[in-house]
Amino acid sequence: MKLSAQQILDPNSGLFMVNKPKGWTSHDVVNFVRSRFGFKKVGHCGTLDPNATGLLILVVGNATKVADYLSKEDKVYRTTMLLGSETDSHDADGKVTAEMPWDHITEERVRETLNNFVGVQEQIPPMVSAIKKNGKKLYELARKGITIEREPRKMVINSMDIHEIALPKVEFTISCSKGTYVRTLCHDIGHELESAAHMSELVRLKSGGFSLEGALEIDILKEWEREELMTHILPLHKFLADRAAQEAQEF
Repeated sequence: MKLSAQQILDPNSGLFMVNKPKGWTSHDVVNFVRSRFGFKKVGHCGTLDPNATGLLILVVGNATKVADYLSKEDKVYRTTMLLGSETDSHDADGKVTAEMPWDHITEERVRETLNNFVGVQEQIPPMVSAIKKNGKKLYELARKGITIEREPRKMVINSMDIHEIALPKVEFTISCSKGTYVRTLCHDIGHELESAAHMSELVRLKSGGFSLEGALEIDILKEWEREELMTHILPLHKFLADRAAQEAQEF
């Protein structure tokens, strides 16, 4: 990532946070902001599925250069797992592919199993992911009914905090590394519990140093003009200065 001083100081370059609504793709949000506010370059820092909600970091202007950097940071999600059935997409949008009993599962066993997933893990990405295989995104193949073998990928679960166990539902918060598929985590937990499971809800709460608190709602953005939005954008030069200071302090 190389930026000139002029690019860094460009007043039309910066970052802001949006609470992505259910039913919108991440690209829908990007396209809306580009069209509504007249930015030439808009990007996002980490895809959210259409039916997931929560924090989506948007970058405009020269700040699109830091999108990959921000996308690599750890994430925090709040999710609901439903035991008893699994789907081809590992979430509630998919077709049910198996149903299994869950009445043998106790609250204690749920807590123990989730705790066993904390740490370095290997995960096979779902077919509905955006990972490319031979130049094709997996979800494009999945739409054609094609399933291919996927290599397991290493990911890290930093923590898993349970909020509620009301079987067959389990609600918990997960802190994890980039590339973690929470839907697949729910699927795998179901197998460990000798049952089946899929993800029924997902909200992204944090990404790196940014959190959902203070994120802008789409309905508000629909009413604003560009001048109002600019007052809520973190300038690129300030973001880079704050990040450099933070990294120097950690060092």
